[in-house]
Amino acid sequence: MKIRIKGNSLRYRLTRTDTSLLAEEGHLRESVDFGSKQLFYVLQVVDAEQLSATFKDDAITVYVPKTLIQEFADTDKVGFEGTHGNLHLLVEKDFTCLDNVVEDQSDNYPNPLAAKKI
Repeated sequence: MKIRIKGNSLRYRLTRTDTSLLAEEGHLRESVDFGSKQLFYVLQVVDAEQLSATFKDDAITVYVPKTLIQEFADTDKVGFEGTHGNLHLLVEKDFTCLDNVVEDQSDNYPNPLAAKKI
């Protein structure tokens, strides 16, 4: 799971394994170690109708409606988004990059644009 923060926007990108685990277990949690403290970023499946988010106890948590996760995991749906106050939230599948990159992408979703690349 990756997180991107830009301005008042949070974007979570999920590999195939991340998506399966979130659908099966109902949560994902990663961390960034700053030495004396850690920042946690979390996706939590909830019985709700809309995306929402909190930041407390050094954790950014996005709460995802159960119905969105099932559709996301079981179909070709690329992602879903919403707002929580002024915060824009986006959760999407992590596609393989079209450029050569160093990071391991073996668990990423196939990029639909790869077939179009010449």
